[in-house]
Amino acid sequence: MNPVAAAPTLPRDNVPVRSAGRCFHCAGPLPAGETLSVVVAGVPQRVCCAGCRAVTERILAAGLGDYYRHRGAAAATPAADAGGIDFGDYDDPAFQETFVEQAADGTRSATLIIDGIACPACVWLNERQLQMLPGMLEVHVNYASHRARVRWDPGRLALSRIFAGVHALGYAVHPYSHARQESRLDDERRTLLRRLGVAGALGMQVMMLAVATYTGGFAASEQGLWTLLRWAMLILTVPVVGYSSLAFFQPAWRDLRAGRLSMDVPVSLGIVSAFAASAVATVRGVGDVYFDSVVMFAFFLLAGRLLELGARRRAGQVCENLVRLIPVKARRLTGTGDPAGEERVLAARLRSGDRVRVLAGEQIPADGEIVAGESGVDESLLTGESTPRRRRTGDQVIAGSVNVDSPIECVIHRAGQSTLLGQVVQLLDRAQAGRPRLTRLADSAAAWFVGAVLVLAALVALARLQAGDADWLAVTIAVLVVSCPCALSLATPAALSAGTNALMQGGLLTVRADAIEKLARVDTFVFDKTGTLTTGRLSLRAVETAGAVTAARARAEAAALERHANHPIATAIVAAHEGAALAAHEVRIVAGRGIEGRVGGRELALGSPRFVAAWRGVAVPPAGGDDIEVHLAARDGLRAILRLRDTVRPDAAGVIARLRGRGLRIVLLSGDQPASVAAVARALGIDDFAAGLLPADKLARVRTLQAAGARVAMVGDGVNDAPVLAGADVAIAVDSGTDIARAQADFVVLGERFTAIADGALVARRTLAVVRQNVIWAILYNLAAVPAAALGYVAPWVAALGMSLSSLVVVGNALRVLRPAAGEG
Repeated sequence: MNPVAAAPTLPRDNVPVRSAGRCFHCAGPLPAGETLSVVVAGVPQRVCCAGCRAVTERILAAGLGDYYRHRGAAAATPAADAGGIDFGDYDDPAFQETFVEQAADGTRSATLIIDGIACPACVWLNERQLQMLPGMLEVHVNYASHRARVRWDPGRLALSRIFAGVHALGYAVHPYSHARQESRLDDERRTLLRRLGVAGALGMQVMMLAVATYTGGFAASEQGLWTLLRWAMLILTVPVVGYSSLAFFQPAWRDLRAGRLSMDVPVSLGIVSAFAASAVATVRGVGDVYFDSVVMFAFFLLAGRLLELGARRRAGQVCENLVRLIPVKARRLTGTGDPAGEERVLAARLRSGDRVRVLAGEQIPADGEIVAGESGVDESLLTGESTPRRRRTGDQVIAGSVNVDSPIECVIHRAGQSTLLGQVVQLLDRAQAGRPRLTRLADSAAAWFVGAVLVLAALVALARLQAGDADWLAVTIAVLVVSCPCALSLATPAALSAGTNALMQGGLLTVRADAIEKLARVDTFVFDKTGTLTTGRLSLRAVETAGAVTAARARAEAAALERHANHPIATAIVAAHEGAALAAHEVRIVAGRGIEGRVGGRELALGSPRFVAAWRGVAVPPAGGDDIEVHLAARDGLRAILRLRDTVRPDAAGVIARLRGRGLRIVLLSGDQPASVAAVARALGIDDFAAGLLPADKLARVRTLQAAGARVAMVGDGVNDAPVLAGADVAIAVDSGTDIARAQADFVVLGERFTAIADGALVARRTLAVVRQNVIWAILYNLAAVPAAALGYVAPWVAALGMSLSSLVVVGNALRVLRPAAGEG
């Protein structure tokens, strides 16, 4: 035996007690003649198999013996020792591309599903085990969803060791997939349906028998029949309590073992108390029975939970819809003949540079570029454009879009989670998995509320017993059941989940869990100009030269420098250059100002007039006109002025008008010249604007607004406006859609749906209003229902119905957030 297994990791007086004939680890029956055991704190404990012994030894050796004292349910029986399973496939980079994300610092992260989690102690055990692995940077296991989020250093820790570490504890672990999550939810729904069916079918029989006992008017000679009916109700109620009510008993027991109070605790107490008292009364033949109330408790509460599950699935459907856009397989071309051969491969196995064929009606498997053919492409789910766009050779296509009418061939640029769609799903999933401040407050309040209800029920029972009230038990049960902490707990997450999905449907991707609450409280919107209020697709209108330099030479020198930059102005200048490209050396970019370097042996600077004037003291003429002016200078003076023109987004004026119509302040801050900024401000009706600002100047303006009490939302391009986006209360990135994961923002506008900003502000306010309505409803309901039950005005079965309806009202109200916001306000 492994010598460390016998090391005392638990005090002797804390050794858990396991029933005779049961396995210490999994609580399964011990096979006849099985003599395997493991020493725990000096006490031999019987186990059913070598797998359970190996797992127990690993837990003890790792110093995690407290697991056996805290767990609320038996552990899963391991299928085999971890050493017998090869997890090496998970170290295959090709396979990791399907579910592993790689950060810029080289660390990797993934979301896993851990099957077999039965209680909070299981969560604690898995987190502790994984945190002890060298190279593990972060691990969080979600008890409700069984999802584990892990981040590790691949230079120190292989992914296969993470899988093996979980498996060694006796749990099954898989890469997270929405299909597996859907399967788990389907299983939950089927289980609820079975429990509901048992409660409904037997409950009807119990109710009919109960009516007979209430109205039968049994004479003394018919006492035997009356007793028979009560015994029949007892027998029929046993499956409802023993099977249907497990939906309440199991989580209640887990929470109590973990030192928490949840809504299932008072419900379970009510059911157990009513059934126990009724069973005693039946056996003794004296006293009232409440079998009808018990079965109605179970039926109404299970029906409510089933409806809640459906509503939650509907509220979270957007992410699943996005995942389904990616086809499972792709047609990868294998040769250069005419026609080229093809093979069917998993879309997750595609690599940058692969060439694929997409037939009419098929979904494009990865981001790429059309190299042969022409077709209409439907990108509606991501871009919001309902009409298919014509795509030709050289045009970009995105994963998940549908090739409408003709075959095309594409070369892959990004596949798997690197695609635009993959990034959207990752960010949306991260936002939905977070716990916003409002949700944490609601959960904390609900826990305190449950404790208060339990104390109140105990006081009601004592007071009525002392008063000799024969109905004390019925009243106490009604108090336990009528309270609805569930409505309080659901009030916030139901609305925020619906809000997140409503925003996504409108084209605004929520990146952070607290973002909706913050956006709802915003009173000032600050906009950047280029690429935000304008299309960002600038065109070089003219080149005005100074001295002997030609316009062609000036364009070539400017393009040589701008090839090192990433900005709409740089893109326009590079695109306008024709002819041989010049090389630039010793290039240095000054963020928000300009760029300098050496081209053809000449030291050059290119940027705003202020930047060029400060560089080597070059004299520049005053700006004129509405164009964006970019100055090119050398040591001996100004060489050229490049004039660019941008166009205002066609829907920008409507967005600004809608925001202003809701009483929001609009501010325009730009680094461009005053004339071009003023022209855009006039076109959009913005009175408060500033031009010629550096990134630090923009941040200072935002700080000034915040110091005056404003809650500021900054709308920028997501990369070049990173400092001011980080400093605002809410950051909204209007991104090009090529690398949205780089946008340090709370929200990202997808595609060209600029109206999503105005829609999003409305949805956020609507969501927060629904949260308030739900909380108010939950408080008012309990303020009315609990005292009424304590005073004896609420029958136990009415209490169960009221509790279920209260939760359904909260969820149903949350679903109102999903209605379209376009065109409102």
